[in-house]
Amino acid sequence: MAYPEYIRQKAIQLRVEKKLTIDEIAERLSIAKTTIYYWVGDIEIPETERQSARRLKASKANSDRAKAKRDAAYQAGIEEFEELMKEPTFRDFVCTYIGEGSKRNRNGVAICNSDPAVVKLAQKWITRLSRNPTRYWLQHHVDQNVQEVCRFWAIYLDISPHDISLQRKSNSGQLGGRSWRSRYGVLTVRSSDTYLRARVEAWMGLVKAEWE
Repeated sequence: MAYPEYIRQKAIQLRVEKKLTIDEIAERLSIAKTTIYYWVGDIEIPETERQSARRLKASKANSDRAKAKRDAAYQAGIEEFEELMKEPTFRDFVCTYIGEGSKRNRNGVAICNSDPAVVKLAQKWITRLSRNPTRYWLQHHVDQNVQEVCRFWAIYLDISPHDISLQRKSNSGQLGGRSWRSRYGVLTVRSSDTYLRARVEAWMGLVKAEWE
């Protein structure tokens, strides 16, 4: 059925000025929703002040809940610290994180190193403590045998070579005369766990307090 042009213009007006939904316009004009959608479906409704306020309020509520959970995890880290310190190599892990761990991302933990012993220590504790899977990321030089390097790490860490993601070191093409190189590349052990990150923050603070 063909509708007069003024009806289509009215639908557009209701969409733009009244900010009505397609369902509301269809009901107001007694026209099928498919027709209304054809007329105004590509017109976005600007966000009203009320909608913006609701969105900001919801965003703040989510942020507050996330902060409360991080604070609770931080407190849990303080409470469990003494017991964990009885575990062999736990202090070593925390000290390693102070020196080598990623601190910019509060939503996960990661240690990046070329020393196999350091990487294995990181794997042990991150895998044990995190609620989420442990991931591995290998940076390698352009002239290295990637399969051999992956095989080394897979055997050393008792994982599958397919668990290791690859990234060529950005400076590897510029170091033809380099005097030092990481024999097995640089491996990052990481896990996305916001609450473990908060606990690690607590542990680092407690260890550093002992040094002061």
